[in-house]
Amino acid sequence: MSKRLQAKESMPGAGSGRAPDGDKGVDQVHVWLCDYSAGRDPSLRDAIIQSALPLVKRIAYGLARRSTDPVEDLIQVGSIGLIKAVDQFKPDAGAKFQTYATHLITGEIRHYLRDKTAMIRAPRELQELSFRINRLVQNLTARLGREPSDAEIAGELQIPVSRVSEAYEVDRRRTLISLDQALSNDAGSEQSLIDTLVDGKYQSNQIAKEDRFMLAEAIKQLRDGLREVVQLTFYEDLSQTEVARRLGISQMQVSRRLRAAVTELQRIINQTKKSGGQIERKS
Repeated sequence: MSKRLQAKESMPGAGSGRAPDGDKGVDQVHVWLCDYSAGRDPSLRDAIIQSALPLVKRIAYGLARRSTDPVEDLIQVGSIGLIKAVDQFKPDAGAKFQTYATHLITGEIRHYLRDKTAMIRAPRELQELSFRINRLVQNLTARLGREPSDAEIAGELQIPVSRVSEAYEVDRRRTLISLDQALSNDAGSEQSLIDTLVDGKYQSNQIAKEDRFMLAEAIKQLRDGLREVVQLTFYEDLSQTEVARRLGISQMQVSRRLRAAVTELQRIINQTKKSGGQIERKS
């Protein structure tokens, strides 16, 4: 059995997506990469990529906290960086593969986010700061072997952490999102973005519609004389003088009936609300 086949068959997680654990696993990955660099076996290349996918997912989920892009998209983009890392890695260069791959994966994802069209144009100062931070994050990731914290970024640039957050907001504004996009939370559950949005105008319209319906039903419960005055005054927009002429009564009587109608409507509506919204119809 060839050395390459032995490497593939003994690879922990090959075909299962599990990454090797501990220093022994890291050393073994280096052996596999040395073997691939010498022979360029496509099947060995695929197995190395598969075993390193957890690294891509960790980086993608980390960057997704500052982005509205679906994390699946970021994983696909980061996988391009992983493939480049496997193809371009030189085992004899002295660098660790995980550090090298982290740099390329992070770079691919950040370039993808930066190249998205901004929906809201940020001040030039923040745009320039965002660009500097993206460049710095790539360098720090390669140096540290992980994504740097906001505090570490702020320390390198000698700026407040709040400015780092403002710069990341620039990246958030570069993205078009779908209302059907699935959002994940710490509990692992998902819901669509549209489910998290509250339309205050819609709710106000619904409440107004319910109030109009309740008022219309309450008017039907008024005595004939009161109902006629309300109908002519508020629905036909007649003045009290015109209502008095129409009904053959005095303006003073119209005014009294209106006051009585308003009082009766308030009583009916309050009683309706207390009974759970059901208006008691008179027989």
